[in-house]
Amino acid sequence: MELRIATDADLPQLAAWNRELIEDERADNPMTPAQLELRMRGWLGGEYVAGIFEERGVPVAYALFRHDEGGVYLRQFFVSRVQRRRGVGREAFALFRARCVPPGASLALDVLIQNERGLAFWRAVGMREHATGFRLP
Repeated sequence: MELRIATDADLPQLAAWNRELIEDERADNPMTPAQLELRMRGWLGGEYVAGIFEERGVPVAYALFRHDEGGVYLRQFFVSRVQRRRGVGREAFALFRARCVPPGASLALDVLIQNERGLAFWRAVGMREHATGFRLP
């Protein structure tokens, strides 16, 4: 598996994957693929970096992250639906940690409470719950 930094040419794929991520986590985000692409462009033009994981030149996953005080915040991590249940997520996350998280730095991410598969994945790769958030509808 290889990891490369996304370019503007990757924006349509990132937006499509982001739409699938929103569906998978059952988030209440009504944005269209075009809106998601525009938002992704803004993030990549700012403090975020997107890494695309490829197997034999085929994109299979992505991570959207930023470096902040003392660590890394992983905003989005997504494995293509057709690549799941084959160890791709574990391998991509291990590569992400090795290449994008400096030694001794913390790594933080958020998972929606209704995203059972996401919660199970993060626990399986060694992440532990740190806080619980609340909001009014």
